[in-house]
Amino acid sequence: MSAPIPGSSGTQVPVLKLGTVLLVTLQGDLYDEAAEQLQRNIGEAIAASSVTGVVIDISGVEIVDSFLGRVFAEVAAHAKLLAAQTVVAGMRPAVAITLVELGLTLPGLRTALDAEEAMRLLSPATTPLHHSPVRQESP
Repeated sequence: MSAPIPGSSGTQVPVLKLGTVLLVTLQGDLYDEAAEQLQRNIGEAIAASSVTGVVIDISGVEIVDSFLGRVFAEVAAHAKLLAAQTVVAGMRPAVAITLVELGLTLPGLRTALDAEEAMRLLSPATTPLHHSPVRQESP
């Protein structure tokens, strides 16, 4: 499933379903109207496909303002109400500093260094098999 939405300069922001997770990859600036549309599309996609997680990859975003920070927090809050977790992946240090300076704590959001780690965080917990050392008995 892919629901592209307009981003900056006419680009599209795809919302892709990968198993039980929605993957949203933002590239460049996301203006207010596109951010609001993205928020609506993610909510609709969660409800329509019964996903359990949302990964928002912001590795291509260089600047986040207070509005976009609030949109991320609201996406997480809406997702949680729809029984899905949200992970923001690929946050640049400058973006993290800006969010802190703006006083945005982004409740309900988990973070990961990259999208791959975010997908691991959202995958069902699997208990690793513990193998005890093999002992060779002498005859």
